[in-house]
Amino acid sequence: MTDTFHDALVRPGTPSLLPERFFDRFVFNLHPVAESAPSVLVGLGVHPAKDVVDGFALLVTGTEQRNLRFSTELSATDGASAGPFSWEVVEPMQAWRIALGPNPAGLEFDLLWRARTPAWTGEIQVTNGDGTPTSFDHLFQSGRYTGTLTVDGQRRSADGWYGQRDRSRGVRTMTGGQGLHIWCQAQFADRSVGFLLVETRRQERLLLEGAVMYEDGRLDPITDVRHALRFDDGLDLKGGTVEVTAESGTVQVIDCDATAGGGYMAGAGYGGQHGRHLGRDHLEHDVYPLDGSVSPRTLDSPLTDRLTAFTCAGARGQGIFEFALTRSRSYTYLPTLS
Repeated sequence: MTDTFHDALVRPGTPSLLPERFFDRFVFNLHPVAESAPSVLVGLGVHPAKDVVDGFALLVTGTEQRNLRFSTELSATDGASAGPFSWEVVEPMQAWRIALGPNPAGLEFDLLWRARTPAWTGEIQVTNGDGTPTSFDHLFQSGRYTGTLTVDGQRRSADGWYGQRDRSRGVRTMTGGQGLHIWCQAQFADRSVGFLLVETRRQERLLLEGAVMYEDGRLDPITDVRHALRFDDGLDLKGGTVEVTAESGTVQVIDCDATAGGGYMAGAGYGGQHGRHLGRDHLEHDVYPLDGSVSPRTLDSPLTDRLTAFTCAGARGQGIFEFALTRSRSYTYLPTLS
């Protein structure tokens, strides 16, 4: 739980002694403080042993989700760009610049993300159901943006918009046995409530990490999370409540409205597409209508990063509620909060 995470990505030419499944990845989200759209998610991962770097950019509007995926050979890059996307660690743990140039999705941006809270860092150690290990360093941190966002040629300011970043590095193969996955990043004016919770198909807790990250510099580790969530027949989250207990003894009851729609991470290549060698300068683009025809049940992966409205003790917030329910018939979601 320190700010000593090595923030820069592994660069081209890194010795090939790293495990084949080693990855080094970042994800940023971007959204207004109090609006239900747009929501932007952008990420990039480096896979040195496979000589692959791949990334994505998703734009969620009120009616559709636009998906852009790109991939190239790591050895053919400068270590700071891939396809139409570029990034720079301006100040480790404090500021990043990210930019997306012209592309078929009609989304462009030039943004500076600056931290507004300390970062939560931890190490994930899980033995999967098939015996393969998962071991990676993990960080998330809240910030705000300055810069511009352009959609179909219409440019607007993103100054003051919220943005949570997620950094992870190591070996990750979460296979089988999971029932519920939550990565919640609830942004309030004075704090960000961030946690990762994973339960098995028998409703046993497999993993819990996170903290309440305050703008005044405090970091209060989370010790317990209970939940009562509402999902539809397509396994899509509609809303619910999470109760978050921190090490200091504070308990925050957070109501969640997830009806904005979209955020389906299958559009970002989740579901087994990351790290595949697709050659140089590979680019893909598609669109999901938000009319009910697409859902976590129908896509390659049920993982969803939903722009969600939060309420806690009368305070209103906005952020990303990432969720996934297994599609196994052996699993039924059960709340842990009555």
